[in-house]
Formats: sequence, structure tokens, C-alpha cells
Amino acid sequence: MLRKIRLFTPGPTPLLPAAQFAMAAADIHHRTPDFRALYTKVLGQMKEFYGTKNDVIILSSSGTGAMEASVSNLTSPGDRVLVLSSGKFGERWSALGKAFGCTVDTITVPYGKTFDLAEVKAHLHLETRAVYMQATETSTGIRNDVQGVAELIKAQKSEALLIVDGITGLGTTTLDVDGWGIDVLVGGSQKSFMIPPGLSFLAISEKAWERMEATYNPRYYFDLRKERKNAKGGESAYTPAVALIAALGASLDWIAVQGDGDVAEGRRRMVHNAETISAMTRAAVQALGFTLFAPDAPAAAATSVLAPEGVDSGVIVKELKTRFGATITNGQGEMKGKIFRIAHLGFFDYMDTIALIGALEHVALKLKLPAAEFGKGLVAAQKVYAEATK
Repeated sequence: MLRKIRLFTPGPTPLLPAAQFAMAAADIHHRTPDFRALYTKVLGQMKEFYGTKNDVIILSSSGTGAMEASVSNLTSPGDRVLVLSSGKFGERWSALGKAFGCTVDTITVPYGKTFDLAEVKAHLHLETRAVYMQATETSTGIRNDVQGVAELIKAQKSEALLIVDGITGLGTTTLDVDGWGIDVLVGGSQKSFMIPPGLSFLAISEKAWERMEATYNPRYYFDLRKERKNAKGGESAYTPAVALIAALGASLDWIAVQGDGDVAEGRRRMVHNAETISAMTRAAVQALGFTLFAPDAPAAAATSVLAPEGVDSGVIVKELKTRFGATITNGQGEMKGKIFRIAHLGFFDYMDTIALIGALEHVALKLKLPAAEFGKGLVAAQKVYAEATK
């Protein structure tokens, strides 16, 4: 049988064809009127995508670069910060805080679980300068309560900034940046934006910009104030990833088309798409006899599934790849071999989801799962889709 390679990974995600064409044609210099017009347009569209009146900054880096900038620009050595850690990327916030000399208070929950807001309240001290968290933790497939944490910070009249890693949350999860009071929301190009890795994004509140003027951790390339100043003239502070900016512009144009010409509406429809196909996937894997790893607060960005007892999850990953050309991901760190993860963010749709579930039925039967039979996962998924699209 022919095998068409398909990505079902939570980053990089499948590339949008229009973005690929835009990259191939992006032979322009970054200090020219042509690029300034493109960059200015993209920055405006990014504000619409984020749903914010705040400035959005673009960096030529992976999402981790924007995470680092969120620490180096907003803290000073000795500052007390609170990290909410529910997986590998929450652990990255802790490592970054320590790297820049912060006193890091950490609430750590078991993988597959999310936070109790009462515990967050108990750890939110008068001197806490910032709270760092993930919107969705794709290492475990959990969704965290960003709105609840934001409301808690407001209720406590805390001066703490709320910094959210929305790298896989953007485009898969409802995030009201201005309404909830998110001070920094981080994004990455290789997720819902459907382009290659290499760009990261930050929507930054006025409160956060003011904080930057009073902090003194070292920063140079990731000095966000330089980027804000240059962006006003349609330029970046340093050489940008020109081809990726062109691809981002094509992606945002495509998202606008999905929203009948409105980027914000396109983003809302992307969220609905991710919520729908993730629910289809959860229903299907349970119908086949698998167990969800994060059933209490599942993310729409990716579904994490426990491997059957006595089976290494890598076997399932390999079987889908070798038989069907479908690339999903194993667990990370201590979860490797225990869970597998199926992504739903970006350029995935109903047809992709149905195809993967059909392939997974073959794998479940080969593993001799007692509940597995042909059509069982597909029927469960079809019912979810029918209900979601009435």
C-alpha cells in the first residue's frame, strides 16, 4: 500500500500550502518599504489573532526564546516569582527563573493533573512579582485554568504579572487576553500558525511594559523594548526571519478567509475545530479500550493516552508510522514509553481525524485490546462530530 506521510504531532505541525509558497517567494530585503509594509500588516493581524489591543512583538526564535524574554525583561535578581508546573514546559519556567537569579516558588502537580486554585492562592505572596504558567501543557495533554488564576491575582490585588505560555493554547483554546488581564501571552510559529519553527510572539500589557523600565536582569538580543521601538516603524531590531514573516502573513490571510475576512473570527473557528476534533479523538480512543491520561481537564491542543498495561507506547507510535505513515508522539521525560500524544492544533481537520482513528483501530486490534473492533472508534467520533456541528 502507498503511505502518505502525515504529521499528528504538537509541533511542528503540518504546513499550510499557501505559507510554503510565500516562503519560496520571500526574496526581499528587511530594510525596504516592501518588507516594512508586510511587517506592519502582520503585526496588526497578530493583534487581531490574539484578540488584544496590546502590542504584539515578534522574535526570530523558538518559543523558548520568548519564554526567556518573559523572564529576563520582567524580573530582577532576587525577585520572587511563582511557577505553576504541570509538566515539562512548566519545569522550563522554573529553570528559566533560576537562570536569571529569581527566587522561584513552584507549585508542582502530578503529570496529568492541573492546579487547585486554593493552593495557588496560598502561594501568592505580597512580594510575588510574577506568576508563570502554561495555558495547555502538551507534554501531558492537560488544560490549565488561566482565567481562574487571572481572577485570583485580581481578587488578591496582587502586583504580580501573569505570564502565560500559550504556545499550544493559541488557536486551540479560548484566551481572553485583555478581558482576563493576561500581561504576557507567548506563542510560537510551528503550532496553530501552521508554519515552520523559528518565530515566537508575545502580547504584552502596558503594566508589563512599565515593569520593564524598573527591572535590571541582563538582556540584549531579547530586549523587548528595542523590538517595540523598531516595530513602530515596521522593522525588527535585528535581522528577522524574512521568509517566516512572509509565511506568517500568508497564514494569517488564510485564517481571515476561514473567518469570512475576519482574523479574530477565523481564530474562533480554529478553536472550535480543535475542540471538536480533540473531543472526537477522546471518544474514539476510549471506545477502543484505551485510557485517557488527563481526563479531568483535557487540552484541545493534544490528546494524551495511556499505553495498555505491558505495552511500551513507543510500539504504538512506531506501528502508526510504519503501517500508515502517521506520525504521533511518545511521552516526554519520565512519561516516555507510558503515553502517546495525538495533536489537533493548526492544519488538522475532520478528515485527518477520521483517518487517524481508522488507523488506530488496526493498532488496537493488533494489540488485542478487549474492547477493540473495527468501526467502534469511528462511530464514537462520528457522534461527537454530528453533535458539535448541528
